[in-house]
Amino acid sequence: MIDWIAVALGVIEGITEFLPISSTGHLLIAEHWLGARSDAFNIAIQAGAMLAVMLIYRARLATIAIGWKDRANHAYAAKLLVSFAVTALLGFAVKRFGIALPQTLAPVAWALVIGGIWMITVEQIVRRKPDQSEVTWPVAIVVGVAQIVAGIFPGISRSGATIFAAMLFGTTDRSRATEFSFLVGIPTMFAATAFELLSAVKQGGLNEDWNALLIGFIVSAVTAFAAVKWLLAYIQSHRFTAFSIYRVVLGAALLTIS
Repeated sequence: MIDWIAVALGVIEGITEFLPISSTGHLLIAEHWLGARSDAFNIAIQAGAMLAVMLIYRARLATIAIGWKDRANHAYAAKLLVSFAVTALLGFAVKRFGIALPQTLAPVAWALVIGGIWMITVEQIVRRKPDQSEVTWPVAIVVGVAQIVAGIFPGISRSGATIFAAMLFGTTDRSRATEFSFLVGIPTMFAATAFELLSAVKQGGLNEDWNALLIGFIVSAVTAFAAVKWLLAYIQSHRFTAFSIYRVVLGAALLTIS
């Protein structure tokens, strides 16, 4: 029997994980009405989305891995590692000091609105800058910080925070900023998934509805693959304005009911 709620949550995760509209925020909104799922289920659908982006960037990942001795590949890989290291160190500090917002609708709504306004502002600033496709060291560092900011504030969006941080600090080319955001997200999401899985095991094991978990994983992977493919084509000729407007409208609507 198909668990249609698992399907719905898999679709939501797949669409929103890499679009700059916040997967965490949308899942919290959905689970507010559909009912919360276990940490293991949320881990599974996140892993499905992660698998999709790895498949899409498989050639790029292979080039970086195989061409390690090439100066450009070496520098790019080093920047990915530094960005991830910044996230890991700050993430450890955040966990150590218990820094987190309550995962309720009001903070998510405000994060959606503020994030949407910030995205529109950055787009306007970037329009006046020359086109720059290089990912510099300052960009790598600030992207690492942006990932933690997104983790602390549900509704900010990891992809949105990192893409726009990269654009604001120098990588004005939307495609290159998006690529770096997605690639650095792979080890980040791997680490977060492993940590959450270990925590779930320690808290009592994995007594799961494995059918629902598998359905959610597959649906999320397929949906994320389609969503990322579409986004990469869309940003070739469009700005992120539509996503910004969507965030503000959704956040404002949530504030009226929360």
